[in-house]
Amino acid sequence: MPRYSEERRQAVVAKLLPPHNLTPHEVAEQEGISVATVYKWRKEARAEGRCLPDALGKGADGWSSRDKFTAVVESAAMNAEEIAEYGRRRGLYPEQLERWRHDCEQAASLSHTERQREADEARQQRKRIKQLEKELARKNEALAETAALLALRKKARAIWGGEDE
Repeated sequence: MPRYSEERRQAVVAKLLPPHNLTPHEVAEQEGISVATVYKWRKEARAEGRCLPDALGKGADGWSSRDKFTAVVESAAMNAEEIAEYGRRRGLYPEQLERWRHDCEQAASLSHTERQREADEARQQRKRIKQLEKELARKNEALAETAALLALRKKARAIWGGEDE
């Protein structure tokens, strides 16, 4: 049996949203519950698809990309008046939602091209790394051979006495 009723949970989570915009720490202090519980309830609400930014007091900066995308999807079919109301409830300006919508649209087209470019760069880097590793191995072998020859030369001089060059 849950320790808190569903209504209490919803009321606590609602305090994280506009117009209250309280932090989880402030809500926990006001409600007399642990901060971990508030975070857990916020996480559960997010898993249900609710849009709960990390730091609403910071404006749009407190919104994760996932929350921004959720806001864009939620407001996609709304007219200007409904978007204005949605923005007031969430503490957003319609211009922010429009910019986020544009960013989402751009992300879809850019992501494929960007991924392709990054894959090509990664392939080229792996090829370059292999070349460098081969060259390093060759130079290490040459260095080891030179060191062995120098050691033999030194021993030969010590045994037979040779000229110093």
